[in-house]
Amino acid sequence: MSATELLAKQHRTVEHIFSKLESDHSKAEELVIELANNLAAHMTIEQEIFYPALQNIDRKQVYESYEEHALAEVALKRLLAADTESDEFQARVTALKELIQHHVKEEEEELFPEVEGALGEEKLNELGAEMKELFDKVVTAGFDTAVPRGFAKTSADVSKKVLKKPQNGSRKKAA
Repeated sequence: MSATELLAKQHRTVEHIFSKLESDHSKAEELVIELANNLAAHMTIEQEIFYPALQNIDRKQVYESYEEHALAEVALKRLLAADTESDEFQARVTALKELIQHHVKEEEEELFPEVEGALGEEKLNELGAEMKELFDKVVTAGFDTAVPRGFAKTSADVSKKVLKKPQNGSRKKAA
C-alpha cells in the first residue's frame, strides 16, 4: 500500500471514531483512548517518515502540517483530560474534529496529489511499508509513549528537528 493510501485509510478510521464519539456517549472513554492512540500513531509516522521525505517537494506545507499536528495534539490532550460527562467534553470533541478535518482536507486535496506526482509509485510503496510498521508499533504502545507530557512541547516540535536546514542561510530563529 502506498504512503498516501495508508494515510487516507487512517483518515477514514479517525473519521469513523469521531462519528461514534458523537453518537454513542456510553463508550466515550474507550473511544477517546482509541482516537488518541490512532492520532498519535498517525502523527508519528507523518512526522518521522512522511514529512521528512517531502521536505524538498513542499517545504511550506510540511511546516504547516507540523504546526497543525501541534495544535491537534494540544486539543487531544485537553480532550483526554475532560470528564466525558462534562459540558465541555463534546465541545472539545468538536474542536478537535474540526482541526483534523481541516488538516485531512489539505493533505488529501493539495499535498497528496503533489507528492504522488513527485515521488512515484515505488517510493510511495516503500514509504507506506515503513510507515505501516511504525504505525502498528505506536498504536499498540499508545498515546502516552508517543507524545511528550505537558503542553509546552509537542511531538511535532521534537520530530521536525530532523528536517534539513535551508541552504540559503536566511532562516529566522524559531520562537
